[in-house]
Amino acid sequence: MEIIEQENRWREKYAAWKAKSGGRVVADIDGDYPLIENSRAPFTPARRALPMMNLALISSAGAYIDGTDPFDTEAPEGDYTFREIPSEIESEDLRFSARGYDPTLVQQDVNVQIPLARLSEFAANRVIGQLNYAFWSFCGFIPDAGRLVDSMLPKLIERLQRYEVRAALLIPASRLCHQSVALAARAIELAGIPTMMLSVEREITENTRPPRAGFYKGKIGSVAGQPNWPEHQRRVLDEALRWIEAMDQPGTLKLVVELESQVEAARGER
Repeated sequence: MEIIEQENRWREKYAAWKAKSGGRVVADIDGDYPLIENSRAPFTPARRALPMMNLALISSAGAYIDGTDPFDTEAPEGDYTFREIPSEIESEDLRFSARGYDPTLVQQDVNVQIPLARLSEFAANRVIGQLNYAFWSFCGFIPDAGRLVDSMLPKLIERLQRYEVRAALLIPASRLCHQSVALAARAIELAGIPTMMLSVEREITENTRPPRAGFYKGKIGSVAGQPNWPEHQRRVLDEALRWIEAMDQPGTLKLVVELESQVEAARGER
Protein backbone atom coordinates (compact mmCIF):
# COMPACT_ATOMS: atom_id res chain seq x y z
CA MET A 1 0.00 0.00 0.00
CA GLU A 2 1.21 3.51 -0.80
CA ILE A 3 1.68 6.27 1.76
CA ILE A 4 0.39 8.73 -0.85
CA GLU A 5 -2.00 7.15 -3.32
CA GLN A 6 -1.62 8.29 -6.95
CA GLU A 7 1.50 10.16 -5.86
CA ASN A 8 2.53 11.29 -9.34
CA ARG A 9 -0.84 12.92 -9.86
CA TRP A 10 -0.57 14.68 -6.50
CA ARG A 11 2.95 15.90 -7.35
CA GLU A 12 1.64 17.47 -10.55
CA LYS A 13 -1.04 19.33 -8.60
CA TYR A 14 1.51 20.41 -6.02
CA ALA A 15 3.90 21.70 -8.71
CA ALA A 16 1.04 23.79 -10.17
CA TRP A 17 0.20 25.19 -6.71
CA LYS A 18 3.86 25.94 -6.04
CA ALA A 19 4.21 27.78 -9.35
CA LYS A 20 1.09 29.78 -8.61
CA SER A 21 2.33 30.73 -5.15
CA GLY A 22 5.63 31.90 -6.61
CA GLY A 23 7.70 30.08 -4.02
CA ARG A 24 6.63 32.45 -1.24
CA VAL A 25 6.50 31.38 2.39
CA VAL A 26 2.88 30.75 3.44
CA ALA A 27 1.61 30.79 7.02
CA ASP A 28 -1.43 28.62 6.30
CA ILE A 29 -2.76 26.53 3.45
CA ASP A 30 -5.24 28.16 1.09
CA GLY A 31 -8.15 26.80 -0.88
CA ASP A 32 -5.91 26.00 -3.85
CA TYR A 33 -3.47 23.82 -1.93
CA PRO A 34 -3.86 20.20 -3.14
CA LEU A 35 -4.67 18.23 0.01
CA ILE A 36 -3.90 14.55 -0.25
CA GLU A 37 -6.83 12.19 -0.75
CA ASN A 38 -6.27 8.53 0.06
CA SER A 39 -8.99 5.90 -0.28
CA ARG A 40 -7.56 3.15 1.95
CA ALA A 41 -5.44 2.94 5.09
CA PRO A 42 -2.83 0.42 6.21
CA PHE A 43 -3.49 -1.38 9.48
CA THR A 44 -1.31 -3.30 11.92
CA PRO A 45 -3.22 -5.02 14.75
CA ALA A 46 -1.84 -4.52 18.24
CA ARG A 47 0.04 -7.65 19.26
CA ARG A 48 0.40 -6.66 22.90
CA ALA A 49 -1.93 -5.26 25.52
CA LEU A 50 -1.54 -1.52 26.16
CA PRO A 51 -0.02 -2.06 29.66
CA MET A 52 2.77 -4.05 27.99
CA MET A 53 3.60 -1.55 25.23
CA ASN A 54 6.59 0.74 24.89
CA LEU A 55 4.75 3.83 23.63
CA ALA A 56 6.42 6.52 21.51
CA LEU A 57 5.23 10.12 21.35
CA ILE A 58 5.56 11.96 18.04
CA SER A 59 4.63 15.65 17.86
CA SER A 60 4.50 18.03 14.91
CA ALA A 61 4.54 21.15 17.10
CA GLY A 62 8.16 21.98 16.27
CA ALA A 63 9.54 21.36 19.77
CA TYR A 64 13.29 21.60 20.28
CA ILE A 65 15.64 21.91 23.24
CA ASP A 66 16.49 25.42 24.36
CA GLY A 67 19.96 26.34 23.10
CA THR A 68 19.83 24.04 20.05
CA ASP A 69 18.92 24.92 16.48
CA PRO A 70 15.22 25.71 15.90
CA PHE A 71 13.30 24.43 12.91
CA ASP A 72 13.32 26.54 9.75
CA THR A 73 9.86 28.11 9.62
CA GLU A 74 10.83 30.21 6.60
CA ALA A 75 11.45 27.28 4.23
CA PRO A 76 8.74 27.54 1.53
CA GLU A 77 8.33 23.77 1.23
CA GLY A 78 8.87 22.94 4.90
CA ASP A 79 11.63 21.65 7.18
CA TYR A 80 12.28 17.92 6.76
CA THR A 81 14.29 17.33 9.92
CA PHE A 82 13.17 16.00 13.27
CA ARG A 83 14.49 16.18 16.82
CA GLU A 84 14.98 13.26 19.20
CA ILE A 85 14.41 14.59 22.72
CA PRO A 86 14.67 12.84 26.12
CA SER A 87 11.20 12.18 27.53
CA GLU A 88 12.35 13.24 30.99
CA ILE A 89 13.18 16.77 29.84
CA GLU A 90 11.84 19.63 31.94
CA SER A 91 9.08 21.56 30.18
CA GLU A 92 10.89 24.88 30.68
CA ASP A 93 13.74 23.54 28.54
CA LEU A 94 11.51 23.14 25.49
CA ARG A 95 11.04 25.78 22.82
CA PHE A 96 8.72 25.74 19.80
CA SER A 97 9.14 26.66 16.15
CA ALA A 98 5.47 27.34 15.48
CA ARG A 99 4.24 27.51 11.91
CA GLY A 100 0.57 27.27 11.05
CA TYR A 101 -0.58 27.51 14.66
CA ASP A 102 -0.53 29.99 17.54
CA PRO A 103 1.98 28.82 20.20
CA THR A 104 0.25 30.71 23.03
CA LEU A 105 -1.45 27.67 24.53
CA VAL A 106 1.54 25.33 24.35
CA GLN A 107 3.65 28.04 25.97
CA GLN A 108 1.12 28.15 28.80
CA ASP A 109 1.07 24.37 29.21
CA VAL A 110 3.40 22.15 27.21
CA ASN A 111 1.09 19.17 27.77
CA VAL A 112 -1.46 20.46 25.26
CA GLN A 113 0.94 19.36 22.48
CA ILE A 114 3.71 17.44 24.26
CA PRO A 115 1.81 15.56 27.02
CA LEU A 116 4.84 14.10 28.78
CA ALA A 117 3.41 14.63 32.26
CA ARG A 118 0.15 12.87 31.39
CA LEU A 119 1.88 9.94 29.66
CA SER A 120 4.29 9.55 32.57
CA GLU A 121 1.26 9.31 34.85
CA PHE A 122 -0.19 6.64 32.58
CA ALA A 123 3.05 4.66 32.77
CA ALA A 124 3.13 4.95 36.58
CA ASN A 125 -0.49 3.76 36.74
CA ARG A 126 0.13 0.92 34.25
CA VAL A 127 -2.25 2.31 31.64
CA ILE A 128 0.71 1.95 29.27
CA GLY A 129 3.74 -0.25 29.73
CA GLN A 130 6.19 2.61 29.47
CA LEU A 131 6.78 5.91 27.74
CA ASN A 132 9.73 5.55 25.42
CA TYR A 133 12.94 7.14 26.70
CA ALA A 134 12.91 9.64 23.83
CA PHE A 135 10.16 11.36 21.90
CA TRP A 136 10.28 12.84 18.43
CA SER A 137 9.32 16.28 17.23
CA PHE A 138 9.15 17.86 13.81
CA CYS A 139 7.66 21.01 12.32
CA GLY A 140 4.63 19.54 10.60
CA PHE A 141 3.73 22.49 8.38
CA ILE A 142 5.22 20.80 5.30
CA PRO A 143 3.55 21.68 2.00
CA ASP A 144 5.75 19.25 0.02
CA ALA A 145 4.25 16.04 1.39
CA GLY A 146 6.10 13.95 -1.18
CA ARG A 147 9.46 15.04 0.14
CA LEU A 148 8.27 14.42 3.70
CA VAL A 149 7.51 10.82 2.75
CA ASP A 150 10.74 10.27 0.84
CA SER A 151 13.19 12.19 3.02
CA MET A 152 12.12 12.28 6.66
CA LEU A 153 9.79 9.39 7.42
CA PRO A 154 12.23 6.53 6.65
CA LYS A 155 14.73 8.06 9.09
CA LEU A 156 12.06 8.49 11.75
CA ILE A 157 10.93 4.88 11.39
CA GLU A 158 14.52 3.69 11.73
CA ARG A 159 14.75 5.47 15.11
CA LEU A 160 11.45 3.96 16.30
CA GLN A 161 12.69 0.50 15.38
CA ARG A 162 16.01 1.12 17.10
CA TYR A 163 14.14 1.83 20.36
CA GLU A 164 11.87 -1.21 19.85
CA VAL A 165 8.75 0.95 19.99
CA ARG A 166 5.54 -1.12 20.09
CA ALA A 167 3.00 1.66 19.50
CA ALA A 168 3.07 5.34 18.61
CA LEU A 169 0.87 8.28 19.59
CA LEU A 170 0.98 11.09 17.03
CA ILE A 171 -0.21 14.62 17.81
CA PRO A 172 -0.54 17.34 15.12
CA ALA A 173 -0.46 21.07 15.88
CA SER A 174 -1.68 22.96 12.79
CA ARG A 175 -4.22 22.22 10.06
CA LEU A 176 -1.53 21.12 7.61
CA CYS A 177 0.14 19.19 10.44
CA HIS A 178 -2.90 16.90 10.34
CA GLN A 179 -1.90 15.84 6.85
CA SER A 180 1.79 15.44 7.72
CA VAL A 181 1.05 13.47 10.88
CA ALA A 182 -1.48 11.24 9.11
CA LEU A 183 1.14 10.41 6.48
CA ALA A 184 3.63 9.64 9.25
CA ALA A 185 1.09 7.33 10.87
CA ARG A 186 0.56 5.51 7.56
CA ALA A 187 4.31 5.03 7.10
CA ILE A 188 4.83 3.83 10.67
CA GLU A 189 1.91 1.41 10.42
CA LEU A 190 3.31 0.00 7.18
CA ALA A 191 6.52 -0.66 9.14
CA GLY A 192 4.52 -2.86 11.52
CA ILE A 193 4.00 -0.46 14.44
CA PRO A 194 0.40 0.30 15.53
CA THR A 195 -0.42 4.01 15.75
CA MET A 196 -3.02 6.40 17.12
CA MET A 197 -3.41 9.96 15.87
CA LEU A 198 -5.25 12.68 17.72
CA SER A 199 -7.31 14.99 15.52
CA VAL A 200 -9.28 18.23 15.75
CA GLU A 201 -9.53 18.63 11.93
CA ARG A 202 -11.74 15.79 10.79
CA GLU A 203 -11.92 16.52 7.05
CA ILE A 204 -8.16 16.64 6.51
CA THR A 205 -7.68 13.59 8.70
CA GLU A 206 -10.27 11.51 6.89
CA ASN A 207 -8.98 12.58 3.47
CA THR A 208 -5.42 11.49 4.33
CA ARG A 209 -6.64 8.32 6.11
CA PRO A 210 -4.34 7.45 8.97
CA PRO A 211 -4.86 3.91 10.30
CA ARG A 212 -6.39 5.04 13.60
CA ALA A 213 -7.52 8.52 14.61
CA GLY A 214 -9.40 9.87 17.60
CA PHE A 215 -11.31 13.06 16.74
CA TYR A 216 -12.93 15.62 19.00
CA LYS A 217 -13.82 19.30 18.63
CA GLY A 218 -10.66 20.69 20.17
CA LYS A 219 -8.41 23.57 19.17
CA ILE A 220 -5.49 23.91 16.80
CA GLY A 221 -2.37 24.35 18.93
CA SER A 222 -4.01 22.53 21.87
CA VAL A 223 -4.78 19.13 20.37
CA ALA A 224 -3.99 16.96 23.42
CA GLY A 225 -6.47 18.79 25.66
CA GLN A 226 -7.13 22.17 27.17
CA PRO A 227 -4.28 24.05 28.89
CA ASN A 228 -3.93 23.83 32.66
CA TRP A 229 -6.75 21.28 32.82
CA PRO A 230 -4.98 17.94 33.47
CA GLU A 231 -8.21 15.96 33.77
CA HIS A 232 -9.33 17.03 30.30
CA GLN A 233 -5.94 16.04 28.90
CA ARG A 234 -6.19 12.66 30.63
CA ARG A 235 -9.63 12.05 29.12
CA VAL A 236 -8.46 12.81 25.58
CA LEU A 237 -5.34 10.68 25.85
CA ASP A 238 -6.81 7.78 27.79
CA GLU A 239 -9.73 7.22 25.43
CA ALA A 240 -7.59 7.53 22.30
CA LEU A 241 -4.84 5.24 23.58
CA ARG A 242 -7.23 2.50 24.65
CA TRP A 243 -8.49 2.26 21.06
CA ILE A 244 -5.04 1.15 19.82
CA GLU A 245 -5.69 -2.32 21.21
CA ALA A 246 -9.45 -2.42 20.64
CA MET A 247 -9.69 -1.41 16.97
CA ASP A 248 -9.74 -4.25 14.44
CA GLN A 249 -9.86 -2.11 11.29
CA PRO A 250 -8.78 1.39 10.24
CA GLY A 251 -11.01 4.37 10.95
CA THR A 252 -11.60 7.71 12.66
CA LEU A 253 -13.44 7.56 15.98
CA LYS A 254 -15.29 10.40 17.65
CA LEU A 255 -14.05 10.69 21.22
CA VAL A 256 -16.68 11.16 23.94
CA VAL A 257 -14.41 13.52 25.87
CA GLU A 258 -16.35 16.43 24.37
CA LEU A 259 -19.64 15.22 25.85
CA GLU A 260 -18.03 14.55 29.24
CA SER A 261 -16.61 18.07 29.32
CA GLN A 262 -19.97 19.62 28.42
CA VAL A 263 -21.63 17.75 31.28
CA GLU A 264 -18.94 18.88 33.68
CA ALA A 265 -19.36 22.51 32.58
CA ALA A 266 -23.14 22.30 32.92
CA ARG A 267 -22.71 21.14 36.51
CA GLY A 268 -20.52 24.12 37.23
CA GLU A 269 -17.52 21.87 37.83
CA ARG A 270 -15.36 23.70 35.31
